Amino acid sequence: MTSSRSPRQIAGAGLGVVLMLTGCANTSPEAEEGDPSSSVRVAAASDLQFALDDVIEEFTQDHPEVEVEVTYGSSGNFAAQIRNGAPFDVYLSADIELAQDLADDGFGDPESVFDYAVGRLVVWAPQDSPAEVEAGIEGLASEEVATVAIANPQHAPYGETAQAAMDTAGVTEELQDKLVLGENIAQAAEFVLSGNADAGIVALSLALSPPMTDAGSYTEVPLDSFPTLRQGGMLLDGATGEDEDFVEFLGADQGQAILADYGFYPPSDQD
Repeated sequence: MTSSRSPRQIAGAGLGVVLMLTGCANTSPEAEEGDPSSSVRVAAASDLQFALDDVIEEFTQDHPEVEVEVTYGSSGNFAAQIRNGAPFDVYLSADIELAQDLADDGFGDPESVFDYAVGRLVVWAPQDSPAEVEAGIEGLASEEVATVAIANPQHAPYGETAQAAMDTAGVTEELQDKLVLGENIAQAAEFVLSGNADAGIVALSLALSPPMTDAGSYTEVPLDSFPTLRQGGMLLDGATGEDEDFVEFLGADQGQAILADYGFYPPSDQD
């Protein structure tokens, strides 16, 4: 019989981990030191946390007059906020369909919608975890593993695809009572890194980030076990030339090389 218990949500974790993985906003160092004449306000999926910080650093070297302000969070929550008037210029979603829906509903030019990457899932666990990451998602059903962190499937694309991968692996029922839900994929990773979960199904881009690379290990979830994480964005109403410059930089060779360093496939690689 299927349990009626719902996945747990952890209210908080170690403060240091929170600041490392789920900082609300980033302002480019160049913008802080100078006197920028314009700004680019970005709402970005939390799997971009470290990759986009590096993109911004490179971009502002070429555009010191531009201040880039980025807020990281759940793609679904951002879409709802934008519909309610949140003041962003650029939306970078973990699911391009969310951007397409916003454009179709008049929150930006449909022609401005673009692919920027294809995301990947991994099973990650800290060094002292009872989870054997080499066993993949199936291994998380082991009795030794008490808690597994994923992003909330209700509004986070990485949570939705983690749920699909669990279904494909045939362990959804076994994992149901073990799940702890992060508000977004960065918070799910935070739960594992801080010891509030034994393992997590998280973004490869976060597993390759500085806080996690030396703290544990991962194995990639097969791409054919979940829907393609086709990540995309758009320019929102009122976007300026500086916003367009930033989006162009993200899609150009320099921006794409940085994304590749964090495990993202190029946007043309959707299979």
